Amino acid sequence: MYIAIEGIDTAGKSTQITALSKYFPDALITKEPGGTVIGKEIREMVLSAKTKSKRAEFLLFLADRAEHVAEVIEPNLHKMIISDRSAISGIAYALIQGEIDKKNLVELNNFATKGIYPQKVFLLRLTKEELELRLSKKELDGIELRGSEYLLAIQEAIIEATKLLGLELVEIDATKNREAITQNILNNINQ
Repeated sequence: MYIAIEGIDTAGKSTQITALSKYFPDALITKEPGGTVIGKEIREMVLSAKTKSKRAEFLLFLADRAEHVAEVIEPNLHKMIISDRSAISGIAYALIQGEIDKKNLVELNNFATKGIYPQKVFLLRLTKEELELRLSKKELDGIELRGSEYLLAIQEAIIEATKLLGLELVEIDATKNREAITQNILNNINQ
């Protein structure tokens, strides 16, 4: 089974993936962007916020996605795959930019992924108050510096992206305690 843990920055994706790895010790844990050698370089480029063109940023994400699917996801579809983000995030960010129409977004992602997407997408959902509290406690990267309203718009765009791709989305309240969140994910994996 291939699942993706989605959510905006500080939602607790890494914490939940660490917890899930204890329940699925043989799972392949990966991330997007940055799940390959090339992907790590692309991730650094994107997080540095040096691209002036939002289309260029989107194409960098697509390049990472194509490499990630070919090198990591496709050869391991027979295993449990737990991914920190997926194509969903890339589409969500592109939806917010508004420079690429929805039909093209889907087609370009289908090309990059060969139509391989997570079977279940878990969205760790944050409230504005919780997001701002968490952001206030860390040094912000280029994406986080865009502000809480931007990040909350991404959160809504993640929902739209899963609908565009026809994927199963499970929304989880990320303000709950860690154990309750993990249990909620586990319950939904086993359904």
